Amino acid sequence: MTSFITTVNQRTRNQFRPRNAHKGTTSYQLRQYAEATLGGGSLRKVVKLPEGEDENEWLAVNMVDFYNHINLLYGSITEFCSPQSCPEMKATDEFEYLWQDNENFKRPTKMPAPTYIEHLMAWVQASIDNETVFPSRIGVPFPKGFSTMIKQVFKHYVLFIDEHDLASGKDFWGPLGDLVDSMLRTD
Repeated sequence: MTSFITTVNQRTRNQFRPRNAHKGTTSYQLRQYAEATLGGGSLRKVVKLPEGEDENEWLAVNMVDFYNHINLLYGSITEFCSPQSCPEMKATDEFEYLWQDNENFKRPTKMPAPTYIEHLMAWVQASIDNETVFPSRIGVPFPKGFSTMIKQVFKHYVLFIDEHDLASGKDFWGPLGDLVDSMLRTD
């Protein structure tokens, strides 16, 4: 899979990494369950927490899979969105998104959409690789703000999908449509 990423997008090739899930661990079993239920026809069934499993572990497994899918998708469209053709990160004509982090961009900073997305993907990957945020060892608890961080990542992905017009039609978001519309209008 990594060689595919290398040929599709040189910039994102190092970001596609599955979270460590060794055979016999809960994370491994949940990933196997998720893969087995995909293609079963019911998305509701695919995302439902398996009985008796830890919700944070399930969120983590799905977050990593979602990240990998978004990274593949981004790799396939980077040639159409360059700093010249996408000079701003915007959700609509009314809202421009500025990047801010605790290391390199202490103040909200304007940047081209591809640069913003690269920072976003690196931030998510760093979170996934951070054992205090995404513990991979059995018995290590997830942090108290874990679900809040998952929500923040989801919001960034919504902005990514909107920026690149990837939502196909009004029903794309299904029951999340009102939430997504509100998110795009208020942020």
